[in-house]
Parts: sequence; C-alpha cells; structure tokens
Amino acid sequence: MFEIEYEFRDEDLIKFNEIRFTQTDEYRNQIKKNRWMVPGVMVLIGTFYYYYYGDVKAFGYIFAVAVLWALLSPKILMLNVGRQINKTYTDKERKNMFGNYVLTIDPANPNFLLEQSPSGKNKIAWNELVRVDRARGYVMIYFDLSTALVVPEATVKRGDLNAFAKQVEKMIELHGEK
Repeated sequence: MFEIEYEFRDEDLIKFNEIRFTQTDEYRNQIKKNRWMVPGVMVLIGTFYYYYYGDVKAFGYIFAVAVLWALLSPKILMLNVGRQINKTYTDKERKNMFGNYVLTIDPANPNFLLEQSPSGKNKIAWNELVRVDRARGYVMIYFDLSTALVVPEATVKRGDLNAFAKQVEKMIELHGEK
C-alpha cells in the first residue's frame, strides 16, 4: 500500500497557478511586451535625449529604468497573478482546500485513489486522472488541464513522494487515460 501525507497551503495554490499561467500564450505575450518592447522604447527615448540634447545623465537614468523594468516586470506580473488567485476563493472554499491531505493507493481497492482532505474522504477513479507532472518542489496529479492535486515536497509528513508519484503514473496508465 502506497500512502502519502502532506499539507496543502495558500502558497502552494499560488505556485500551482503560477506554473499553469507561465505555460499560456497570454503570459508569453506579456513577458515579451514587458521585457523587450517597453524597455526598447525607453532606450530609444534615452538615445534621442543623448543625440538631440547631448544629455548623458538623462540617457543613463532612462537606461537604468529600462533595465530595472526588464528585470522586475516578470516578478510584478506574478505578484498580480497571486493577488487575483486569492480573490477567487471564498473563506469556506479556503477552509475546505487548505490543510492536511492523505492520499492512498490501496491494493484492496485498486480502482480508486483514496483522498482524505479537509473537505472529507473521497474516492477518485483512476480513469478520471489524466497525468502526473513534476515541477521544482511539487508533484501535480491532474484531473484535467486546469485542476490537480498539488503535493508540495516541502510539506510531506509521511511517505515517499517519488515512489508514490511513479505508482500513480502506473495506475493511470493501467486504467487508461480520458
């Protein structure tokens, strides 16, 4: 029997959504605009000041702001994503979402992944699960493209996360994907 116990926290929810967001075209377009286009325009304005007015100091300030903009805009974008995520859930949903989870693969009940969470006990059929992904510090067991059980490595209290994830992958393959 494979079993894992972990705690799911607010920062884990935000990290999961950040990971999903970074894989979207919207994110890539925003990064391209904020990292390259806006600083590029700033440098052009600074160059204009340098050549037209001979103002090296203004060019230096504008160039420094452009570099800071290019470096900090992705982090500011992610902070904004985190704030938006926090606004989406009610207090009741948060209470049912955050806390201790126990996931069990029981050979006596081979058709389900057993989940014990703050919202209660659930049986998840293997054919409802799509895949297992790994990100730095996380294992995500997906129900569909936007919903997953997120297991943070840092909060695992009991069990071997890597062995559990490999077993989940085998069970998903065995019972067929959607």
